Amino acid sequence: MKAIVYRKNGPPEVLSLEEIEKPTPGPQEVLIKVRAAAVNPLDCHLLKGGPALMRLLMGRNKLKRPGVDAAGVVEAVGPGVTQFKPGDAVFGCCKGSFAEYASAKESSLAAKPESVSFEDAAAAPIAALTALQGLRDKGKLQTGQQVLINGASGGVGTFAVQFARYFGAHATGVCSARNAQLVRALGAERTIDYAREDFAQGTAKYDVIFDLAGNHSLSASKRVLTPRGLHVGGGILDGPKSMVVMFGGLLLTLVQSRFSRQKFTTFVAKAKRDDLTLIGDLLASGQLKSMIEKRYTLDEVPEAMRYQGTWRVRGKLVIRVAERESA
Repeated sequence: MKAIVYRKNGPPEVLSLEEIEKPTPGPQEVLIKVRAAAVNPLDCHLLKGGPALMRLLMGRNKLKRPGVDAAGVVEAVGPGVTQFKPGDAVFGCCKGSFAEYASAKESSLAAKPESVSFEDAAAAPIAALTALQGLRDKGKLQTGQQVLINGASGGVGTFAVQFARYFGAHATGVCSARNAQLVRALGAERTIDYAREDFAQGTAKYDVIFDLAGNHSLSASKRVLTPRGLHVGGGILDGPKSMVVMFGGLLLTLVQSRFSRQKFTTFVAKAKRDDLTLIGDLLASGQLKSMIEKRYTLDEVPEAMRYQGTWRVRGKLVIRVAERESA
């Protein structure tokens, strides 16, 4: 099968399209014939390699396969799989999704609704899971609350604005002026152009700050949180900072939160079938939309990764693996 691989960390130029052996699904695993995949900031961080310890754990000169988000058709199932069978259309989180075939844990997949295209389904998993779990589980977002989404036009942000509307909250989106119309169309009642206004210097107060940019100190965010407000750092890899800086910030967040009525937390989304099923249902009903800025072919993955690395993507970048896209 054809797959995007790399053997050493570095820029997108280290990626290559090669012919490799098709994976064999293990216990509780599903082999998927990939129809579409999507790029995430996580892919860029892993390509760079992160801290030396992470590079050591992943192995030097070991063949690595990037890509997590995918949608496709079940090719084969491993021992113990009960939810899916060959021929089923699925979407979720896989291992090495920038390929013609990818394996995934059964628990990390959900059935793809018939009315949802493979591309729209592939664009959703990591970004939509982060938005859903960040606002619902970490932010405890309630109807009528005020939520600020910092980084509202990115992959997670575009889903977060829609989930805020779904939960009945009042969303303010921080984004560039060129993306303001998009963010408002998705459900934000107000937008802030970060080039002209610093939300941390404003007078508005928020019950929840969903921070996808990480460009403000905790003390700055505290000024615009309500007395018992929640600051959620969503998807700690969703930005250009190094992994050392991000994990250091996570530790500081947890320590400072212990000494304040305002709570500060961060997290990494988990692939849960129930949440993926909800996301699929909302996509099918039109209550949720995948915002896809650009589409690439499998051999264009290095180009897609370069663009993702600019941290200026509107919504998601999708990789078309199959020759023809259909629902």
